[in-house]
Amino acid sequence: MENHTAPNGTGAPVPEPALGADPATAPPPAGIVLPPGVESQDDKTGKNLGVAGRPLDRRTPFYVGLTGGLGLGAAYVIGRAIGDITSVLVLIGLALFIAVGLNPILVVLVRHGLSRRLAVAMVTLSLAIAVGAFVIAAVPPVTHEAQILVTNYPRYKANLASGRGWAGNLVARLHLTRYFKGKSKLDITSITGGVLGAGKLVLSLGVATVSVAVMTVYFLVALPGVKRLWLSLVPISRRHRVELLTEEVFDRVGGFMLGNLLTSAVAGTGTFIWLSVFGVPYALLLAIFVALFDLIPMVGSTIAGLVVTAVSLTRGVPLAIATGIFYIVYRLVEDYLLNPRVMKHTVKVSPGLTIIATLIGGTLLGLVGALVAIPAAATIELLLQEVAFPRQNQR
Repeated sequence: MENHTAPNGTGAPVPEPALGADPATAPPPAGIVLPPGVESQDDKTGKNLGVAGRPLDRRTPFYVGLTGGLGLGAAYVIGRAIGDITSVLVLIGLALFIAVGLNPILVVLVRHGLSRRLAVAMVTLSLAIAVGAFVIAAVPPVTHEAQILVTNYPRYKANLASGRGWAGNLVARLHLTRYFKGKSKLDITSITGGVLGAGKLVLSLGVATVSVAVMTVYFLVALPGVKRLWLSLVPISRRHRVELLTEEVFDRVGGFMLGNLLTSAVAGTGTFIWLSVFGVPYALLLAIFVALFDLIPMVGSTIAGLVVTAVSLTRGVPLAIATGIFYIVYRLVEDYLLNPRVMKHTVKVSPGLTIIATLIGGTLLGLVGALVAIPAAATIELLLQEVAFPRQNQR
C-alpha cells in the first residue's frame, strides 16, 4: 500500500482506503484538517459527499458590489412603487385625518351609552343629510342662473362688442372689443376634447370623494383597532408613553377640526349678514358655500370670496367692489388674527408656526397639505417637546 502526501500540505502520509471499501461511505482520511466551522457533507443516505469549501468572503469586491447593486435595485423599485401610489396614499391619509378629527364626537356619543358603530352611523347620516340639503338647495338657483346666462349670452356679447354698459366700457378701454366682434369658426375637436377633459376631471373628483368618504367611515369604525395595532408594534417598555403621546396627538387633531369648524361658522355668518343687508340673492346658499370652502386653510376663503363677489355684480359694480374689499379684509383678519389664535387654544400651536406650517403644507401637497399642515406641525412640536428636547438636556 502506497502512502500519499496529505492535501493539507503537512507532508503527513495518508493511507489509502482498504480494498473493497466504498470511498463514498469511508470517513475522511486521517490527517486532513477541516477549516473552522466546516464539516464533511453527508446526503440523506449518510454517504460522505466530500468537504465543503470555505464560506464566501463578504469583504470581497464581488460580494460587496453584488449586494450593493441588489440593495440599490430594491430601493429603486420601492421608491418607484411609492411614487406610483402617491395619490392613493394621500387619499388614505386624508381619510384617516378626517376620522381622527371626528373621533372626539364619537367619544362623547359612546360615553352617553351608544355603541361605536351606532355613533358612527349617526355622524355619517348627519353629514350626508347636511351635504344632501346643500346640494338640493344649490341645484335650482344654479340651474336657473345658467339658463339665464345661456339665453342672454348673445345680448351680453353684443353689448360688450358695442361698448354699452359698464362691462362694455371696460372692454373698450382695454382694447378687447375686436375679440367679441370677430366670428370664429366652431372647432368641434377642441370642444369635444374640452368636454371629455372636463368629464374626466369631474369623474376623478367624484371617485376620489367617494373613496375618501368610504375610507373615513371605515377608519371611524376601526380606529380603536388601528390604534391597538400601532401600539403593538412598539416595545412594551415604551408602550405606555407612546400611548399617551398618541392620545395627545388625537386630541390635537380633534381640536384642529373643532377650531376649523368655528372659523368656518364665523365666515358663513359674516357672509350671510353682509349679503342680507345689501340684498344680494341667495344669501343663505352663498353663506353655506363660504363656510364649506373656508374649511380649506388659506385658499378656501379666497375662492369663496371670488364667487360671492361675482354674484354681487347683479346688484351693481360698487357693491361688488365693496364685497371684494370685505373678503380681502376678512381674509387678512382670519389668516393672521382669528385662525392663529383659535389654533393656539385648540391645537396648542403658536400663531407664527400656524402660518408657516400652512404655507409649507400648501406648497408640498396643495389643498390637502394646507389642510393637514397645522396638525402635522402640532405633532412635530409635541414630539420635540416631549422626546427630543429632554434627551438633549440629559448629561
